[in-house]
Amino acid sequence: MAAHNDLGKAGEEMAVAYLERNDYVIRHRNWRKNHLELDIVAAKDNELIVVEVKTRANTDYMDPEEAVTPQKIRRIVTAADAYVKHFGLDNSVRFDIITLVGSEGAFTLHHIEDAFKIPLTTRRW
Repeated sequence: MAAHNDLGKAGEEMAVAYLERNDYVIRHRNWRKNHLELDIVAAKDNELIVVEVKTRANTDYMDPEEAVTPQKIRRIVTAADAYVKHFGLDNSVRFDIITLVGSEGAFTLHHIEDAFKIPLTTRRW
């Protein structure tokens, strides 16, 4: 596996551990349907939280959250819509981003709650 894949996997592990420590229930990790994917789907206080995880070794090129572009947001929202329909859920949905910068065991984690809203052009629920 490439080093960046190892870094991403380590970042996702830390993100899950962080969420669980903060009373989130992890419903799915890397949930896929066709070409759609959600990094983490969690629940807390009767709300469904879709978490996009971005891990970087450093911020020399850009901050990790900058990689969540409008196109990426549309894909996440489409995947979340598919998830909600697939499981027949009626919860409100929140979109968070967790960024991790550094190396395995020495990440700086930042949790951005309610990081973006559903764009009007993709609003389905």
